[in-house]
Amino acid sequence: MFVDKVKVTMKAGDGGNGIVSFRHEKFISMGGPDGGDGGNGGNVVVQASRNQDTLAAFRYKKEIKAEPGRSGSKRKKHGKSGDDLLVELPVGTVIANDRGEVLADLTTDGQQVIIAKGGKGGFGNAHFVSSTRQAPRVAEKGEKGEALEAVLELKLIADVGLVGLPNAGKSTLLASISNARPAIANYPFTTLSPNLGVVDIGKENSLLFADIPGLIEGASEGKGLGDEFLRHIERTSVLVHLIDIYEDVVQAYQTIWQELKAYEVDLTKRPQVVVLNKIDGFDKKELEAKKKKLAKALPARTKVFAISAQSKEGVDVMLYEVQRVVQATRKRAQAKAPKEELPVIRLTESDESWKVTKEKDGYIITGRKIERFAARTDFTNPDGVQRLRDIMRKMGIESELIRKGAEPGQKILFGDKGSIEL
Repeated sequence: MFVDKVKVTMKAGDGGNGIVSFRHEKFISMGGPDGGDGGNGGNVVVQASRNQDTLAAFRYKKEIKAEPGRSGSKRKKHGKSGDDLLVELPVGTVIANDRGEVLADLTTDGQQVIIAKGGKGGFGNAHFVSSTRQAPRVAEKGEKGEALEAVLELKLIADVGLVGLPNAGKSTLLASISNARPAIANYPFTTLSPNLGVVDIGKENSLLFADIPGLIEGASEGKGLGDEFLRHIERTSVLVHLIDIYEDVVQAYQTIWQELKAYEVDLTKRPQVVVLNKIDGFDKKELEAKKKKLAKALPARTKVFAISAQSKEGVDVMLYEVQRVVQATRKRAQAKAPKEELPVIRLTESDESWKVTKEKDGYIITGRKIERFAARTDFTNPDGVQRLRDIMRKMGIESELIRKGAEPGQKILFGDKGSIEL
């Protein structure tokens, strides 16, 4: 089954906890702290693969979860880090978060992107040994791995998109000029999903064609198969608009034109080659009359070709024109591509920065570094809480709380990571 849009939850692995442990061996007194660090959680990594052609594997698998890190153990043993989870997706897949922000656009085979980073493992008490702290009873919790709701959307990457009304002969043409074998029958909506085919033009050139399921009037409003599959021609350089010669050619062209224009991306701005199909045995004079009538309704410099996808009459001439338009379009795109400029350095929030806000029930402390320390603190461990207080004192947060009128016993919250009393 062809599936080109799914929503999934991606969760990186949590970091393992560090532990509090002291060396206990016969005949060895006061062996000292030997609690090991926790392992890091695995990342969720997506990879573009030309061996994948649909998102059907995620139709029912809605959660993608990487392996967590293991906790540390005694004798300073480091917990095993979780393995990264490699998720293979078809080339052309776009990954966006629930706000619509694009996180990755997989356009080349083998391309890899980390979508969710695993949490860092917590330190064990052996990590905190110093000349002034001989027997620390502090260990950190592992950080939580990143989690997000992601939308996977497949947009096929093709040079040429075939569009037209149902039964215009798009699948027949693709089968005629490539090794693709789409379903072909004498009834509308034979093609229920996009098909791809590599078309050789001459001895040195080839183009990738995408056959898009037939559109009807009102497709942008959900009629027929709707416009769901138009996303697959968003990336194409050129559109080949196929029209059945036995139809009212002007009306057929304008119907598809309106649906392309009504799509969320105005596809009528793409270069087009208009093709009249099924000319086998058609009267030559009537054919020329239809070509002239149609040419008047087309944008400037849009050419009209007449072919028979079945017998291949006129197909080669049409393909050479398509090749020429594709090359011209690519040159224009390269000319418009932005040139490399000197990087602009912008001030961003420092990891060291923090903010104290007075609330009705106490005070909220926000800041990347202090919230990260809070997330790694075991609030059930008095030594861990005292370490967090020491960090607050060194960062100047405690002084700011006093300046803002905080009193002993009031609640101090660290974002959503936990709370203590002053």
